[in-house]
Amino acid sequence: MCNDYEQHVRWAEYCKMMQALELGVPTRQSELDLPLADDIRINDVGPVMCATGNLIELLPMTFSFPPARSAGKPIFNFRSEGRSFKESNRCLIPASAFFEFTGKAYPKAKHRFTLRGSAITAIAGIWREGQGNHPPSFAMLTTAPGPDVEPIHDRQVVVLRPQDWSAWIYLTKPEGELLRPLPAGSLDVETVRRGKE
Repeated sequence: MCNDYEQHVRWAEYCKMMQALELGVPTRQSELDLPLADDIRINDVGPVMCATGNLIELLPMTFSFPPARSAGKPIFNFRSEGRSFKESNRCLIPASAFFEFTGKAYPKAKHRFTLRGSAITAIAGIWREGQGNHPPSFAMLTTAPGPDVEPIHDRQVVVLRPQDWSAWIYLTKPEGELLRPLPAGSLDVETVRRGKE
């Protein structure tokens, strides 16, 4: 599953998108709240879009929830099927692309997915407050693969179209309408690294 994404969204593009969606941008935020990164991996810090009152604000959080058990692994993908997120802290993970990997030998082939026609690929997520020595953190929601991802992987992260960003944050549409794969041709894919044969 997706354990790596890129954040090359420029501040001007983000502001333009938020204004077009009538979501606004808090005046105290700037390009420092949306740092560029080639790869954001498990346990890295990345910006997350969260509701704070009636505004959507960018907040830095750790990518992955702490393990449920001391010997467990961090939780970075969270299955969406059969669950309700009405009582959860919902968020969007702004990205310019997400990656999936294929192959058994290292280095694996790396495939880059982007939302066709949009500078921003927003991934549905949930976040948790920090506990003890763990800072606030987030995980990406997953679903069955859509036709654009299925040839590469048997699961995919939930990518939301810009017109559904507010609906996910404020849950103004049924979850089943939001937490599903997009139709064929919604995502562009390119292989950015060939794997070891």
